[in-house]
Amino acid sequence: MGRGKIEIKKIENINSRQVTFSKRRAGLLKKAKELSILCDAEVAVIVFSGTGRLYEFASSSMEHVLAKYNKVPTTTEPAKVEIAAEVTLINHDLQPQVFKHDLQPEVNALRAELAKMHQLHCRMMGKDLEGLNFKELQHLEHQLTEGILTVKDTKEQVLFEQLEKSRLQEEKIKLENQVLREQIEELRRSSRPYQENHLPEKKNFLASLNAVCDCRSKREGNSDT
Repeated sequence: MGRGKIEIKKIENINSRQVTFSKRRAGLLKKAKELSILCDAEVAVIVFSGTGRLYEFASSSMEHVLAKYNKVPTTTEPAKVEIAAEVTLINHDLQPQVFKHDLQPEVNALRAELAKMHQLHCRMMGKDLEGLNFKELQHLEHQLTEGILTVKDTKEQVLFEQLEKSRLQEEKIKLENQVLREQIEELRRSSRPYQENHLPEKKNFLASLNAVCDCRSKREGNSDT
């Protein structure tokens, strides 16, 4: 039996609505990806949940697809123009009309911090030293010296730990060899009484064997005579 048709209306139950949103969102993004691969099409999908959370997919680059979309003549249907205006807000400025909080100051602060860290990294590598005065160069040299000493101490600690590990492994191997020697010696001691107990029997067997050989020799001599 086929599945019955689902009435397209808002789902009142919050949990069911969230589950349906997750499933259909995943299916929509999957179909968009398949469409871009199978048909070599440029696809961009933007989805906002009921709580305002953003989900998106772009076959190449979201900025590239949106820029290409904005270049399309605005003589198309009004719905397309309205969507293009909303997409422009999302793509460029992230205006508060879309997001409840303006993130631009935080983004600017993070970018400045990233640029500062990048510059510090270059200077620690001995690059981009132009414009530094004597005190700044001296401070940088002090930082590098402390860093080198820390690296050396860490290297010595690693070597010491490796040596200690090798020593423990050597002691373990020695103990295992000692145990094997004791086991071999125990086997030798346990086999000696058995050999001593069976030594008379072995002598009697050899004596009987010699007597049989002597009798046989005599018989052969008499037969030749």
